[in-house]
Amino acid sequence: MSYYERHVFFCTNDRGEGAERPSCNRCGSQAARDHAKQRVKSLGLAGEGKVRINSAGCLDRCEEGPVCVVYPEGVWYTYVDTEDVDEIIDSHVVGGKPVERLKI
Repeated sequence: MSYYERHVFFCTNDRGEGAERPSCNRCGSQAARDHAKQRVKSLGLAGEGKVRINSAGCLDRCEEGPVCVVYPEGVWYTYVDTEDVDEIIDSHVVGGKPVERLKI
């Protein structure tokens, strides 16, 4: 058994201004991760045996970003706003059903 039922990693890498490649944090990924963490806590889903929301360094899919990945399934997502993040939480993290329209 895994320590967490689901583990969600949000790329929060920031390459800085003038970088050749985009970076997820320049697309608001830190705020999206903060929102997801708070939402999971408010739903009573945080903690051992439940759900963990984490920041990650570069996940190397920045051109498709911002990105997050949900384990143990290994499903990759992009998102635009907190409504997309809520849909990932409600459908996949809680309901076990990946959000097809946001998958990359």
